[in-house]
Amino acid sequence: MGFLETRTTADGRELSTREARILERSEVAEGESAISTSLYNLVMGGTVAYGLLVNALIVWAFGQTLLHYIVANPSSYYVILIAYVILGIIGILMSKKSKSALISFIGYNLLVLPLGAVLAVYVSVFPAILVAKATLLTGFITLFMMGIGSAFPQFFSKMAGTLAITLIVTLIVEVISVFFFGYSGTLFDYIFVLVFSLYIGFDFSRSQAYAKTLDNAVDSAVDIYLDIVNLFIRILSILGKRN
Repeated sequence: MGFLETRTTADGRELSTREARILERSEVAEGESAISTSLYNLVMGGTVAYGLLVNALIVWAFGQTLLHYIVANPSSYYVILIAYVILGIIGILMSKKSKSALISFIGYNLLVLPLGAVLAVYVSVFPAILVAKATLLTGFITLFMMGIGSAFPQFFSKMAGTLAITLIVTLIVEVISVFFFGYSGTLFDYIFVLVFSLYIGFDFSRSQAYAKTLDNAVDSAVDIYLDIVNLFIRILSILGKRN
């Protein structure tokens, strides 16, 4: 796993890939300009809000239409999922590899738009009241974990490996449980809610360790956006199964 790899500094000290990435992004790259902390957080928060708003508009405008089309043509949902995976990977790579805020934002949209189509189908299955409750709970948890991440950055800095391993193992076990044992209860949803809640705190605290540039603000927004969307999906799943 990438988080287990190590790199050696000039003084002989070994750094994990995560530490090396933070060190690299903690310096203003050539051609970039530093911005104030308040502007950095404003751009990051605005970028996250933009992605969530675009998703909400797609769900509102096309949700029922897409759902009816999928019901009539079930195989087309796999086309949407494949398109999301391919475009999402391209978008994330563009964002992470680029030092340009504009290129990173274009990559962000390659993730946001197809994910919006996936969410439009998924969310449309649930009653509006449950969607509203899930949205409020997600918003509360997000703000709370950002506050915790800002207050206790050292605590979250030690959690990268643990969170990644927990996420991967839980996902594998969930897939096996569903496909081989038919289990689709809420246990895994609760685990994922915990993991993605912690990831919000972790990614926000990590974002504050980066150099305050427009590109880093957009890149950090990509991480937090994915955390929030995954948290929302799991909370909605729990509420839906209860009802």
